[in-house]
Amino acid sequence: MTDVNYSLTGFDLAGGDRHNPAGRAEPRIRVNARAAGALAMGKARLLVLMSAFTLGFGAVGLKLVDATVSFGSKEPGAAQAVARTAPTSRADIVDRNGVLLATSLRTASLYADPLLILDAAEAAQQIATVLPDLDVRQLTADLSSDKRFIWIKRNLTPRQENDVFRLGIPGIGFRNEERRVYPQGALAAHVVGFSGVDNNGLMGIEQAFDSRLKDSGEPLRLSVDVRLQHVLRKELAATVQEFSAIGAAGMVMDVKTGEILAMVSVPDFDPHAPPAPQQEQDTDPRFNRNTLGVYEMGSTFKIFNTAMALESGRVRMNDMFDATRPIRIGRFTISDFHPENKWMDVADVFKHSSNIGSVKMAMELGPTAQKEFMGKLGFLKPASLELPERGWPMVPNPWREVNMMTISFGHGMSVSPAHLLTAVGGVVNGGIMHPATLLKRDKPADIPGTRIISEKTSDQMRRLMRLVVTEGTATKADAPGYIVGGKTGTADKVKGRSYAGNARISSFAGAFPMTDPRYAIYVMVDEPKGTKKTYGYATGGWVAAPTIGAIVSQIGPLLGVKPQDATRPEVMQALAIRPIVPPAHGAQVAAVPASLQTGGDGD
Repeated sequence: MTDVNYSLTGFDLAGGDRHNPAGRAEPRIRVNARAAGALAMGKARLLVLMSAFTLGFGAVGLKLVDATVSFGSKEPGAAQAVARTAPTSRADIVDRNGVLLATSLRTASLYADPLLILDAAEAAQQIATVLPDLDVRQLTADLSSDKRFIWIKRNLTPRQENDVFRLGIPGIGFRNEERRVYPQGALAAHVVGFSGVDNNGLMGIEQAFDSRLKDSGEPLRLSVDVRLQHVLRKELAATVQEFSAIGAAGMVMDVKTGEILAMVSVPDFDPHAPPAPQQEQDTDPRFNRNTLGVYEMGSTFKIFNTAMALESGRVRMNDMFDATRPIRIGRFTISDFHPENKWMDVADVFKHSSNIGSVKMAMELGPTAQKEFMGKLGFLKPASLELPERGWPMVPNPWREVNMMTISFGHGMSVSPAHLLTAVGGVVNGGIMHPATLLKRDKPADIPGTRIISEKTSDQMRRLMRLVVTEGTATKADAPGYIVGGKTGTADKVKGRSYAGNARISSFAGAFPMTDPRYAIYVMVDEPKGTKKTYGYATGGWVAAPTIGAIVSQIGPLLGVKPQDATRPEVMQALAIRPIVPPAHGAQVAAVPASLQTGGDGD
């Protein structure tokens, strides 16, 4: 056996310890080699044992953490997928100027593992102190179940999350999610729509562009302008209140591009808490009257009947039509709201909104030509618009002579306001109809369009539509400086299989400035009631026309439309039905005479 000598630290083998000045020799320690090996082996085994314990307890700890976070599931992997899968982000939605309409914010959602809840009733009571909108009885039942994962409430506020956390209830936890937020509230609810708690679009643009909003981080830019939305919504709400109506709708469109600059349907709703769909669509806040609703449009349809007749070449502006007596066909009688009882030219038929004259103009073409023209306007299929809420037009089949007659003045065929406004844009802008869109057009050169009438017919229609505002049934639609033109409409509503005598749609469809139209505008009021101020009338001239005037006066400056003096010779000449003879030298030019009817008592 070999001995090994070890010196202790601090010893000087040659001269003694540096702390021992006497230099006395200290004893040396002699260690057996076999004992040293055993000692080293024991240390190694201890390290292995400690490592094993550490790994074992670590695995148990990780398992407990995993169980606490994911709660396990009776369906393998289900709870883990719920707890670990991060929610998909949705892109922002903005208006044409970049104003935020919809965005996503991180939130916390509250969940529980009922098998870890010690006292379900007590836990439910405690949670309800922070979240009082929860049903305590239902929550108690849920917490008493044998499930391993339940949602208690999604998308908590930071305060709610903190307050629940402070309760310290074992078995409940939070999961990071996203919540869709709509900074403008109800302002554009029917356009933007809303998404559900799982971030899936359920209505409007949110639904129509669900994949795009999930897959792209770039904001989706709409064509609407929140400034115009505010004006339109405010005036529609005021009109509904004044005339005790059940609802209203309105739109503003750029006739050069087809962009919808404003779209409002009232009543509306808060997209953060959308109401459940109602069976009665007329009072359903989620029902979009502009796109999903289809209606008989009344005398606003005379815009298209007149354009069709003039475009055909079979009717000229100075042609005369006998409106001295009603038209009888079968058991039906067609008469005028305010009979003029005289022969009328096209301008008089349009200005006085004569049903009789309109029918006789349509008779010059016949049912087949009328149906073909309505198809060219897009009235035989849903409107071309990026919303899932689009209604199918209701058209006669077969399309007979009696249908042709009633359609000429806006009855017997139902379309949506979106259909109507798109066609009006094409009539006034030189004859090219651009499909309506809720997306901002970035490349004007690529705007699609279909010619529906000639430039000559379009020019004639602009003059006729201006005449209705200066001398006809829509004098209250005039907005000084903005040269408004258009056509009023009043139609009894169809309820069931017959017309309701006490329920009507009052509307106005038009454009401005009529010297060079850039914007089309439409307002519809659903079931208005006459007032003392309107002498009991609730027609388009009394209800919708004043609303149009108020709207145009406010949005004209926002759109950058330069006011014009309607009495300037060049303006009068551009909109005169017949050529204006220049006055003698030194004479003053008289203004176009205004209607003596203070409210427009017809359509």
